[in-house]
Amino acid sequence: MAAPQRETLLEATARFVREMTELSCARLSPAIRLHLATEITPLWQASEAFLNQHDIAPPFWAFAWPGSEALAYYIVRHPEFVRGRRVLDFAAGCGLAALACARAGALSVEAAEIDPLACAALRLNASANGLNIDVTLGDIVGAPCRWDVILCGDVCYEAPMTAHILPWLAALAGQAEVVIADPGRKYRPASMGEFLAEIEVPTSLELEDKPHRTVHLFRLQGNGVMRSE
Repeated sequence: MAAPQRETLLEATARFVREMTELSCARLSPAIRLHLATEITPLWQASEAFLNQHDIAPPFWAFAWPGSEALAYYIVRHPEFVRGRRVLDFAAGCGLAALACARAGALSVEAAEIDPLACAALRLNASANGLNIDVTLGDIVGAPCRWDVILCGDVCYEAPMTAHILPWLAALAGQAEVVIADPGRKYRPASMGEFLAEIEVPTSLELEDKPHRTVHLFRLQGNGVMRSE
């Protein structure tokens, strides 16, 4: 009798995402369906066991964070911003912004994540919406620019990450439109670029310290200087 085949990491991550989430709708873009957590604690505990076994990060991918909600909302209302253009959803999480871009008619959409579980969620979410996105696993900071638009939702929540990514994003801002959606995180630079929009996003008190977050969207300038309105 043949021995049972061992489950691959790709298969294991997809199964884990399906088992620990439910198909839900984004708050501000309800046409987009996402595999999201419905109860935080069980998922977090299960993820700790899974990540210890596979050396994977906590399940940030299982929630539609305010930055991604705001980016998707903006794209839904301004599809011309990405239509016919090559888009990167950087640190994509659940991929909400990437999916909004694909729906809006982007020429191509790449979603980059360092977490294999996030990549599994991205693929499942794309399938759930009948959309095509290219999922990239790994740290792409330092890669040459191959995009026209780069979207970054809620990426300034830790000092090391902010210091790691901002010089690269600022360098790319001379070659592509780099948009950062910030809900008031501690490590957001004082001057980020040209103001695009202010969006109020409903949040969960299980994740945030208030029921709503005001998210500001900025187009990053290569020199890091805020332009006056």
